[in-house]
Formats: sequence, structure tokens, C-alpha cells
Amino acid sequence: MKIENSVVLVTGANRGIGLAFARELLARGARKVYAAARDPATVTLQGVQALQLDVTQPDQLAAAAQVAADVNLVINNAGIAQPGGFLAQDSEAVARRIFETNFFGVLGVSKAFAPVLKANGGGALLNVLSVASWVNGGELAAYSASKSAAWSLTNALRHELAGQKTQVLGLHMAYVDTDLTRGFEVEKSSAEVIVQRALDGLEAGADEVLADVLTQQIRHGLTAPRPIYLPQDYQR
Repeated sequence: MKIENSVVLVTGANRGIGLAFARELLARGARKVYAAARDPATVTLQGVQALQLDVTQPDQLAAAAQVAADVNLVINNAGIAQPGGFLAQDSEAVARRIFETNFFGVLGVSKAFAPVLKANGGGALLNVLSVASWVNGGELAAYSASKSAAWSLTNALRHELAGQKTQVLGLHMAYVDTDLTRGFEVEKSSAEVIVQRALDGLEAGADEVLADVLTQQIRHGLTAPRPIYLPQDYQR
């Protein structure tokens, strides 16, 4: 997948990682960038085409696929998070709300645009995932679960879309300095660096990008004698 002269749809493109994707795509010579957001008036970046899209609304997904029928790269970036564990009183409601965007939204966009990508030669699908796809400490329980589900979805789509020659890339990273992580006092990567590494990986034909050191360490820790997703201070 080459960015230069490509036509790209980015969901959640009005801020954070989505905005960084839109900027970098333009800088790399994308011919057109559809910047999708629930409220297109919040898309202020010059040079993109604002597009109304709430990824949880099937009618808007169908309309977006008609408007953006020329895309050959779809970036599933839209996502939401809320702190809290599964034993919290409102955990079921929180989990359903988060899954609607972070899992079913990705699924809906992918289904709506798979025929578009096929018609335009295959292209690529890039799903923004997380290091939380592999670990869940309970602080962001529903978010982590939704990203685990989205990782599994990404892996399945890679198989299902292979026949139409659509490249599928999963982007994993830890905390990124965006509005989504504003309340977390932790080390954060810049959105610009994460996006550059993601697009470098896409152009190199990668299946996955582990975009920061912590993510690489966590992935390695999945095969440790006591895997990283288990409590590390556990005493039997």
C-alpha cells in the first residue's frame, strides 16, 4: 500500500490520533482524505473533505460508503474509553456503550467499505488497536475488552479479505498524548510519532505495527513463564 496518490477515509479524524493521521496522509501526498466525524463541523484541518459518520449508525455507514466510493485505504480510528472495572455498578452499560464504537463500529465500517476496497483494487484496512488488546488490569476494563475483541476481528478480517488482496494492518500502542488520555499521569507517546510508524509499516507491507517500546515489551511478555496478562505480584 502506497500513501502517495491514495484516497483515504479516517474515522474519528477531528482530533487526536485521527487528526494526526489526516495531517500525515496529506504530508505524504494522499490525493484525497475523507475526515470522518460525528459532527463534521469539528473537522477544521485544511485540505481534507469532512464527512459525517457516527460509526454506530448503519444508515450513516451506508451513506459514507456511497460518498467515499473512491477510497483505497480505510483507517478505523474512532474509539472511546471510560475508566472503571467490571465490578462497578454501571459496568454492563459502560461495556455496551464502548463495544458499540470500539468493536461494532470497526465491524460496521469494515463491512461497509470492504466492497469499495475490492472495487478499487484491494487497497488496505488499518485498525487502530492498543496494547490493551493483550492486558487488562481492570482500570479500563471495558475498553481493554473491546480492544481485545477488535484485535480478534482484525485477525479474522485479514483472512476474509485476503482473497480480494486487501492488506489488513493492526496498530498497537500504549498511552498516546491525546484528549482520551488527558487524565492519566503516565508516560505518553506523541500521536505524530505513532502515526508515522503506522504508515511506515503499512507501506512496508506489515500485518502489525508495535509502535512503542512498552507495546513491544508487553507483546514479548505474552510468552513469558508467567505471561504478562496475569498479575505479576500474585502470591498463591
